[in-house]
Amino acid sequence: MDVDVVARLRAAGCVFAEDEARLLVAAARGPEELELLTARRVAGLPLEQVVGWAEFCGLRVVVEPGVFVPRRRTEFLVRVAVGVARSGSVVVDLCCGSGAVGAAVVDRVPGVELHAVDVDPAAVACARRNVGADRVYAGDLYEPLPVSLAGRVDVLVANAPYVPTEAIGLMPPEAREHEPRVALDGGADGLDVQRRVIAGAARWLAPGGRLLVETGARQASGTVRAFAAGGLRGEVVSDEELSATVVIGSVGP
Repeated sequence: MDVDVVARLRAAGCVFAEDEARLLVAAARGPEELELLTARRVAGLPLEQVVGWAEFCGLRVVVEPGVFVPRRRTEFLVRVAVGVARSGSVVVDLCCGSGAVGAAVVDRVPGVELHAVDVDPAAVACARRNVGADRVYAGDLYEPLPVSLAGRVDVLVANAPYVPTEAIGLMPPEAREHEPRVALDGGADGLDVQRRVIAGAARWLAPGGRLLVETGARQASGTVRAFAAGGLRGEVVSDEELSATVVIGSVGP
């Protein structure tokens, strides 16, 4: 343990200074790089962006500077997706960010056919490192997907931004200053991007397919209303331990 690194991290307000120091020491290839990594963390960069990876669902997911850091709560979205996916299922991960969700689903359900999309070029480059270049498309939601997927998607997952615009200023500096705004800002009520995801889902879902959308606990009722407006039945499921909420949607009466 590097006592100086721990002290500097603690002075910068890092609650888990000892744990973070161990990760920085392990990531550094020498004293000079340790100094550089420590300085970046003290300056406020997310630890995951500093060391270059995040632990997610037991995987080490590459996280590059300027890319949204996958949250532990989103592991619940993976769990729900794994519960409905099967070998051979076509899975689409919209607003994929680093590709963490898709990578975790592939890890747990061998044989799925994964496609992932993000509008942010930095996220697309990062996701291609995590799930493969041929699986990740650059563009706005459904726009870049192959037309051949229409009506064939068994599991459509979306961790679209759902932070209300006015609430972004209340987020920790790590997020609001070092993660892309496009990955955070969900509009006035946080549901703008979700509504677009839901409105376009029916065209892509296979018979019996499911749309899974992560949302906030206080926004779940609004997400369900958006599902109804999009012609989908919505069911809210949650995990109190992770403070996670997902709405599951399917086509039908």
